[in-house]
Amino acid sequence: MIHRYKLIVEYDGTPFFGWQRQEGVSTVQQRLEEAVLPLTKTLVTVHGAGRTDKGVHALGQVAHFDTERALDPFRIQECMNAYLIDVPISILSVGEVDGAFNARFSAIERSYTYIIVNRRAKLGLDENRAWRVIKDIDIQLMKSAASLLVGCHDFSAFRAAGCQANSPIKTLNSVEIERVNDKIFIKVAAKSFLYHQVRNIVGSLVKVGIREWHVNKFREIFESRDRNLAAPTAPACGLYFSSVKYS
Repeated sequence: MIHRYKLIVEYDGTPFFGWQRQEGVSTVQQRLEEAVLPLTKTLVTVHGAGRTDKGVHALGQVAHFDTERALDPFRIQECMNAYLIDVPISILSVGEVDGAFNARFSAIERSYTYIIVNRRAKLGLDENRAWRVIKDIDIQLMKSAASLLVGCHDFSAFRAAGCQANSPIKTLNSVEIERVNDKIFIKVAAKSFLYHQVRNIVGSLVKVGIREWHVNKFREIFESRDRNLAAPTAPACGLYFSSVKYS
């Protein structure tokens, strides 16, 4: 009998070369598979709800793995966290789920949060965990531009060159922007995203927020479907894979 276990995982992506296992470098997936090996006794694949890039963090990454061994979820959590004590990965919860559940394919919505610190002073606590933007940002202008993105659109202007998706058409369920003191939080939700889509969107929204672009220019670039016209990609350090919804 095969047992399937669901994990909720938090991690600081700074020391990792992203989620996906790669030869010769440390990744989150690799570390999780190594952490569960003493329990499963055979190497298992830990499947994630989304693949985060190098330097991207997670507050609520969802993953699952299969094993023939019947394991206590609490023991899985405790043993994996003990194995991971020296790296910034934490298993927040573990539960046994039905075999029909799939961390990636069962997801109906994924949410990302991008954090900007808008100040001149260097980052102390938030170094490698936020993007510092020195110029004053008007979030009302950013909200006006962001409202153009909600719904089903061709996002070619915010699609990275290495994107392997079959189509540039995606549906953004929501884009929310709020400011708390000197921190700006950009929260984006959709069933799925293009490669670098969120970071590319953030880079262009900031251009509007610091008044280098008018909202109409943002609209024109978005509608042009030309990635070369959009702003540079926002740094990975400000991006967090925040949550996943399932039916």
